Amino acid sequence: MTEHETTATDQKTTAAGQKTDEAAIRVEGLHKSFGELEVLKGIDFTVRPGEVVCVIGPSGSGKSTLLRCVNLLEEPTAGTVALSGTELTDPDVDIDRVRRRIGMVFQSFNLFPHLSVLDNLTIAQRRVLGRTKDEARRIGRANLRRVGVSEKESAYPAQLSGGQQQRVAIARALSMEPELMLFDEPTSALDPELVGDVLAVMRRLADEGMTMMVVTHEMSFAREVADRVVFMDGGVIVEEGPPTRVIGDPQHQRTRTFLSRVLDPAAASVTQAGAEAEAEAETGAAATEDDALRG
Repeated sequence: MTEHETTATDQKTTAAGQKTDEAAIRVEGLHKSFGELEVLKGIDFTVRPGEVVCVIGPSGSGKSTLLRCVNLLEEPTAGTVALSGTELTDPDVDIDRVRRRIGMVFQSFNLFPHLSVLDNLTIAQRRVLGRTKDEARRIGRANLRRVGVSEKESAYPAQLSGGQQQRVAIARALSMEPELMLFDEPTSALDPELVGDVLAVMRRLADEGMTMMVVTHEMSFAREVADRVVFMDGGVIVEEGPPTRVIGDPQHQRTRTFLSRVLDPAAASVTQAGAEAEAEAETGAAATEDDALRG
């Protein structure tokens, strides 16, 4: 597909005349299986520096697995993943060193419950990046201000709301000064009234030019913030493009069906109820027919 092919804009020519990959993320021929279950069935895509890509799709479509393969939290069964030209799937690459350049935010926050907010932000800086305690605390505090929870630096995760915990998790990732940020359904575990604060932080990051890949069910966020939307289903990319097309004027029936259910839950529930009623009626009719035959 042409949308997945390498374009001239994805490359630059050095003074020596050699071409260097400009893509922040490049995925080619990605497959991932768990036992006999193939979850990803040949994924090809790129994310350019400064681009915000939102990945949408039904549960079980492979979205989160794709994200986890991008920074090798899950090892691909086949295919390649490259970060700014460095192939993460190359066995000779120091994956831990490369992974430092990727920030990851999970839906379940993953904060250390026994550490204060500020200590959650400094521990990786000191152990992984070798920063001094004072430097790590300075950077941590700056990022707590950045996400609007600076007054919580001495609190523990259990003393925070879900939205505050997620903003702390974002600040922790930012404190490592990553080249790109991966978000795995960052608002799905939050109460509805807490979602807005987290999305506001992510909008600011996008405005600042952070390269972001976001798995989300927040269609309004994808519509407003994404440069590109990728719709996945059944382990493949069904459709991708600007949000005005993928969300506003989808070309594939599967995309249209998914969006009709996500964007109009009431209609989806009516459709589901109708389907259940129809199935129940069919079951009842079959039972009546069986009774008649036995009689």
